[in-house]
Amino acid sequence: MGLTERKIRQQQELKEQIICCSREIVENEGWAALSIRKIADAIEYSVPVIYKHFENKEAISAYFVQEGFQKLLQSMDQEIQADKVIAIKIDQLAKAYWLFAVAHPKHYEIMFGLGIPTCEKTRESEDIKKVSDKMLDLIDEAILESGKKKIDRYLKLKTLWSILHGIVAIDLLSIDSNESRCPSEVLADAMDGYIKSILV
Repeated sequence: MGLTERKIRQQQELKEQIICCSREIVENEGWAALSIRKIADAIEYSVPVIYKHFENKEAISAYFVQEGFQKLLQSMDQEIQADKVIAIKIDQLAKAYWLFAVAHPKHYEIMFGLGIPTCEKTRESEDIKKVSDKMLDLIDEAILESGKKKIDRYLKLKTLWSILHGIVAIDLLSIDSNESRCPSEVLADAMDGYIKSILV
């Protein structure tokens, strides 16, 4: 391995060390405790070294937001069965969303700390857009099956995301963070009403 390749590998390993340390701080102390100084002290490097990889704390947070939406999309892909009827697939999407939030509460907190993504935020992030498009695809399928002509797909997207985020945010405050249980009856009831609002 040449000198250049070795330096590149060392820099990548250092970046991964910064990410790993950041994750530990967040898991143990919360997002408010994360700082460039604390990371530098933990991995025994100077602050300027950290800045070579992440320009500020917000850049580290942005990394975890991106990672979180990638994990959310994976959860949806794993849970949604393409051969099922649309009502079941929307229920599966809701379950995937719930299970992701329960399994990754710190990711969820930083992803949705200020509410669901705006249209501008969705356009700026490819990973957020992929999640949004996954939801829109199911909404479009439901609208097509309903035969209705005047349903606003973007309104239905915002409604769906609001239902999921609202119920998850409330329920996550009242469940054991280590308890990976199925979605609540409230979520199931809300999704039943949402699906009927399109199909019936």
